[in-house]
Amino acid sequence: MKNDKIYEDLILVLSRSKKIFILILVLTAFLLLNFWKIQVLDHKKYWEQSEANRMREIVLSSQRGLIKDRWETILADNKASFKVSIIRENCEDYDKSCRKISRLLKIEEDVLKERIKKYESFPLFKPIVVKENLSFEEVAVIEARKLEFPELILQAEPKRFYPFGSLAAHALGYIQELSGDEIKNGLYQQRRLGDLIGKTGVEKVYEATLVGNDGEALEIVDSVGRSKGEIKRRDPQKGQNLMLTLDYALQEKAEELLEGREGAVVMMDPRTGEILALASFPTFDPNKFIDRFTPEEWLDLVNSPEFPLENRAVRGQYAPGSIFKLVVDLGALELGIIDEETTFKCKGEVEIYNEPFACWVEKGHGEMNLIQGIRNSCNIFHYQVGKTMGIEEISRYARMLGFGARTGIDLPGEKIGLVPDPEWSREVRNERWQPGETISVSIGQGPLLVTPLQVAIYTSIIATRGRKVTPHLLNSQSQTGNKVFEESNKVEIQPSTFETIIQGMWEVVNRGGTGWAANVQGFDICGKTGSTQLISTEKDEEKKEIEEEEEEEETRTHSWFTGFASKDDPKVVVTVIVEYGGMGGATAAPLARQLFNLYRRKYD
Repeated sequence: MKNDKIYEDLILVLSRSKKIFILILVLTAFLLLNFWKIQVLDHKKYWEQSEANRMREIVLSSQRGLIKDRWETILADNKASFKVSIIRENCEDYDKSCRKISRLLKIEEDVLKERIKKYESFPLFKPIVVKENLSFEEVAVIEARKLEFPELILQAEPKRFYPFGSLAAHALGYIQELSGDEIKNGLYQQRRLGDLIGKTGVEKVYEATLVGNDGEALEIVDSVGRSKGEIKRRDPQKGQNLMLTLDYALQEKAEELLEGREGAVVMMDPRTGEILALASFPTFDPNKFIDRFTPEEWLDLVNSPEFPLENRAVRGQYAPGSIFKLVVDLGALELGIIDEETTFKCKGEVEIYNEPFACWVEKGHGEMNLIQGIRNSCNIFHYQVGKTMGIEEISRYARMLGFGARTGIDLPGEKIGLVPDPEWSREVRNERWQPGETISVSIGQGPLLVTPLQVAIYTSIIATRGRKVTPHLLNSQSQTGNKVFEESNKVEIQPSTFETIIQGMWEVVNRGGTGWAANVQGFDICGKTGSTQLISTEKDEEKKEIEEEEEEEETRTHSWFTGFASKDDPKVVVTVIVEYGGMGGATAAPLARQLFNLYRRKYD
């Protein structure tokens, strides 16, 4: 019998056991650390998720303040509306829920998902609005099937409503959904994605006044999201109302007169700067902006060749034509270059700097003094005055009378126009100013651009014999608003100089001048017409292509009229421009007459 020892080799077993023990120890340590992290470090996060699953915070939308005209006619109101929101976390199967909800709400599934994705950064269990302005039938269907769709929440909210549709749309503006970029840029840090804010007009300028403060309700919900009652509530605070200087009747008439045309009307009290009517046509219905546009609808609107969103009254820039002649007359009188007795002979054409310059009357007006030159809008008279005065003085007086600068109206996006001079020519065109250009500028042509509102301010300065006011839409009687308007100031022109020009403007309307069509018996209207040849633009070229065969010379001319009443007690300024309207006396002046007539019946 052999003496060999029989034994079992446990080295391999012990080695493997040790490794398993270490692995178990590591896993146990990892689990303990993870539990510690969850319960200690991240306890607040998971507590909030747990509370969000048990508690739901509902935003109670505040009502925007109303916007009224000067007689308290409501121009921007609120109406009751319903919206439906989705809570993503309550969806058992997200794709299946989207399919069912799209059929229920009659929304394309892709559109629905895109809407939800837009708010993917929202905190958990936050309702995401998927459809607004629900009909009563839609509300009834959603309410009847609420157990089938626990992820949907039905809410009532006040909704902006413009009872007169497009009336005063450019002055009122519109509201639209707040974008993520606007929040990131710090413009609306206290607001939430999806809130509606003023984008243009007084809705934008007085957003902080109109918006109010949202409330909130905290409610307990069960495991499927059904409400079990409120535990806390803070009611919303309505925004403050605004009273505007607009007059509903005058605004309605101004828009009625512009319908079917392209142009603008400004009516203003020259004593205070109160805007009585501010019309721009074509226009738009701000109610459409409250609901969400499809991309196609939005592109159709912004790319329209008629530019309905453009407020021509404050952003339209036009050559002023003959209405600018009064700038030359005021400056030349004040500088002593001419007086009331100064005359020039108009033969229909004159040669200046070896170039022919024509009058609008082919045969000429004959011998013209200042008053006659204004009454008949004689080009030859003003060519001669402008040549003597020079571009530097013409530019200086143009700026003194409100051109080339913003008026300060409480509307966004106002443009400044252009008052040229030699320095501008060097800096912008890199060219010397040509003497012949001064001759064109002296009758309101050439590189000279003004807005209708600037023309209204210019007219009010003349009407008040030198007082310059800040135009505004916020009524001084309003108890709200955060804008303080500057007191009027005097321009450096003698009152007697204005009296001479005003006499000429009175004869324009009342003694057979170019603006006779604006005459209202007994109202002593003073005015000036203008007709401007168009600078070739893409829009003009399109018009020419469409009407190349039948378009007459007059339809390639913008039509101006600006004036005030009455002569010795100015209460209202009326400025009208009609694009492609032909001669100012033929188109713009008759429109102004109707506005003066309505104002007189109502106020005088």
